[in-house]
Formats: sequence, C-alpha cells, structure tokens
Amino acid sequence: MKILFLTQYCPPEVGAPQNRIFEFAKQLRKFGHEVSILTAMPNYPKGEIFDEYKGKKIVLEEVDDIKIIRTSIYATKEKTFTKRLRNYLSFTFSSVMTGSKYIDKQDVIITESPPLFLGWSGYVLSKRKKAKYVFNVSDLWPESAVKLGVLNNKMFIAMSTWLEEFCYRKADAVTGQTQGIVDNIVGRGFGKNKVHLITNGVDVNLFKKENRDEAFRKEIGVSDKFAICYAGIHGLAQGLEVIVEAAELLKDNNNIQIIFIGDGPEKQKLISLKESKGLNNITFLPVQPKKNMPHIIASMDATIIPLKKLDLFKGALPSKMFEALASELPIILAVQGEAEALIKKADAGIVVEPENAKEIADASLKLYNNRELSVSLGRNGRKYVMENYSRDAITRKFEKILVEIVK
Repeated sequence: MKILFLTQYCPPEVGAPQNRIFEFAKQLRKFGHEVSILTAMPNYPKGEIFDEYKGKKIVLEEVDDIKIIRTSIYATKEKTFTKRLRNYLSFTFSSVMTGSKYIDKQDVIITESPPLFLGWSGYVLSKRKKAKYVFNVSDLWPESAVKLGVLNNKMFIAMSTWLEEFCYRKADAVTGQTQGIVDNIVGRGFGKNKVHLITNGVDVNLFKKENRDEAFRKEIGVSDKFAICYAGIHGLAQGLEVIVEAAELLKDNNNIQIIFIGDGPEKQKLISLKESKGLNNITFLPVQPKKNMPHIIASMDATIIPLKKLDLFKGALPSKMFEALASELPIILAVQGEAEALIKKADAGIVVEPENAKEIADASLKLYNNRELSVSLGRNGRKYVMENYSRDAITRKFEKILVEIVK
C-alpha cells in the first residue's frame, strides 16, 4: 500500500505524537509498504523554526526510507488563543496546497488529531489523491480544550464540534488511542465497526534496562542518589507543580533527586517555583535528542507520571508510561482511569491520587526504602508491556485495519 501520514508534529521534534507517528511509519515501511509523511517545519515545543529549516517554504527529505515533505507553518512562542489558532490554521492550509502538488496518488491518508483542523485537510487530500481517509484521535478535541479552560467561546466550540463530527462521518476508519476515546466516539452514534482502538506502544528492543548509563548519571549528579524522573512535555495538562510540591516534602532526604527532562509552556513557571522554595533536590534538563532517550530513561530509578484530576484524563494512556515499563522503571502514577487499571493489572508501580503531593512523596520514599519492591515492579512492567504493548504487534493490528478498508 501507499500510505501517507498527515501530522503537524514530526521528528526532529521530540514528544509523544512525534515518536508514535514516526515509529508507526517505520514499522509499516518494514512491513513492505511505501510510507510518506506530510508535516510542518519543525518548531515544537519552543515555537521557533529549527535553525536548519529557517527561511524554507518546502523541504523534501528522506529518513529511514520514509519520504518526508515539510511545509510552512506560522510558528509562535506566544500561547494566546489567537496565536495558537493562527499556528494551527497556517499548517491546515499549507498542507493542502503542498500535498496537492508534491504528493502522488495514495491508498490511505492517516490524519492525526489534534489539531482538529487537520481533519479537514486530510479529507480534502484524500479526495484529491483517491485515497481512503483514516482519522486518528490521540486527544478528544474540542472537549479537552474546554475542560482545561483553554477554549470557552461558545460559537467556536460549536464550530469545532461540527468539524469533529464531520471527520468521524467522512472517515473510512477512525482510530482512537485509548478505550475512553473509542467509547466516547461510539457513544455519540458513530459506527462501531469503523472505530478501532490503536493504543500507544513501545519498541521493547530499543527501551530496556540494559541501556542504563552510569556515566550519564554521574554527569547529572545522581550517581549515588535515587533518581526519579518526569520526562515529557511540561504542559498544562500534566499539572507538574505537584511534583515540585512533593520534592519540597522530600527536601530533607538528600538521597532522592527529582529530574525533569524536556520543555514546554509551563517549564519556566516550574523553575521559578523551585527557586522560590529554595529546593536543591530538583534538576531540570533540556529537551534531549530522541536517540538518547532509551539510555536516559533506563538510567533513572523510578518515574512519576501525573495528569490533572479531571474526568477527561480517565481515558488517557500516556506514551511515556510504556517506555518506562519497557525500561523496567517502577512508576508512580498520578492518573485515574485506564492508566490506573493498566498499572494495577501489571503490578508495575504505585498508583496515587492525582494532584496529591503527599502521596507522591510517600510513594517516592517507599520505592527508595524498598529496593526489592522497586526491582520487582520494574520486572513486572517489562513482562506486561512485552506481552501486550509491543510496537510490532500494535502496528500489525493497524496494518490489518488499513488493508481491510483499502479492499
């Protein structure tokens, strides 16, 4: 098959959507399909076009045998609603124009949402390229934006809801990243037979405990400490200030260090909070190259995965969870719902109440004081993810859906 991924986010940017889509593309290419990606000039999360792409309107390149077509986008460091909207819409229209010119006939076009507006682009391109239209939902929008308080204009909410449902109706297949997303879409009356669960997964050969790097631990000053990391986007949804508050409760224990890895709109706020509290048990690291993440994750002793205490996130399965599981890290999970059920079933971590700093601190101490428990939880996680969430098996399931709709 000739398969095109349409996504605003793609490596060399780092982040969950970027990694997931590129890994799917690589696996499908390995299975013998011709795979292309139509995406924006890299600019996430800083809102600034990467140096090597500045001043360019179109970039055609090939990475791991995958053709990548990059087109223009309005990049902005400001996070106001108007600037965000301009960012999304700029790529919505440029992707249609560039795709029409540089993409040949396809069998399938897979469109990643959010941003929701890209659903329209994917539909238009699917008609122009005589392709089947697959709409992949990694986050329910506009629902999530409304519940996070990012979107409150009633007219815009109504317009966004109309576009969301338009995409569901027109798609030959809809794929949801969690059971909660799938249930939401099906529960609103969209065909059960065309809505499929395609979860996050992980390359278990890439993420493993054997990647542990003592030189890296020494470099960041944790060679003799119990290092607990948060690795990912520093955004509003994660509510990361609770980790800083937990670190304050742990400040008298000099053997536990909290490591933040990554970037995002809330990072400076977190740094300021740490400094105002005078905490020395928190280290902030910048965004790391994707190729370095397997050894960075494996070099930690545990990980914290939080989300805000909202019903919206009861259907979330954060991708960083699977990388930690594969790397045999015990997880302190501050998320309710699907992720909670998974960690409990796998017996791979300690589940705490979201936004509860004391419970996070207590769980950190429990893992630090009981290394046997930490090792046991880590082993359980690796076993569970190998059996249920290997990237290869999930991509095979995805491939089967694509083959069926093309038939």
